Amino acid sequence: MTRILLASRNAKKLRELQRIVAAEGLSGIEVLSLDDVPAFPEAPETAPDFEGNALAKARDAAAATGLPSVADDSGISIDALNGMPGVLSARWCGKHGDDEANIDLVLGQLGDVPDERRGGAFVSVVALVVPGGDEVVVRGEWPGTIRRERSGANGFGYDPIFQPEGYDVTSAEMTAEQKDSLSHRGRALRLLLPHLGKLA
Repeated sequence: MTRILLASRNAKKLRELQRIVAAEGLSGIEVLSLDDVPAFPEAPETAPDFEGNALAKARDAAAATGLPSVADDSGISIDALNGMPGVLSARWCGKHGDDEANIDLVLGQLGDVPDERRGGAFVSVVALVVPGGDEVVVRGEWPGTIRRERSGANGFGYDPIFQPEGYDVTSAEMTAEQKDSLSHRGRALRLLLPHLGKLA
C-alpha cells in the first residue's frame, strides 16, 4: 500500500480526495492527512498565486515526512473584484477561516454590482511532490456567478453564494458526489490521478 500525504487538516478536503481516488478505482493508495503524521513546522502561505502556495506546502510536507505529498491552494476569483479574493479567500475578512464573515464582506462589496457582472470562478491548484522525484502542478477552474443571498448548507467557504454555470442551485445545495464531479478541486484532482496511479 502506497501512502500519500494530503498536506491539510481539512477533513472535508481529505474525504474529497479519498472519494475521488476510490471512484477512479485507484487501489493500493492510502491517503493520509497532517493529523496522521508527526507535526512539523508549516511555512505561512506567502506566495502571490495559488501555484506558489500549493507547491510550497507540498515541498514542506514531502521534506518533513518523506512521503509523496499533495497540497492544494484554492479560492474564489470574482470578476468585479479584479480576481480577488483569490489567494486571500480564506482570510478575506482579515481573520483566517471565518466563512460567514468572508461571505458577508463579499456580498457587501458586490452590493451594487448588476447580475450580469457577478461572474467568477472557484480555482484550485494542486501540487504533488515526490521526495527525490517529480513535482507536478495542475489547475482546475469552476465558473459561475455570485448570488446575492446564501442558499444551501453543504460544503464550506463560499459555496452558499456560488452558483455554478449551467445550474440554478448553489454549490452548497449539491450533494458531495455532484460537487466532486464538477468542482474546481475535483477537476484538478482528476488531472493529478494519472500521476498518483504511477505511485500505486
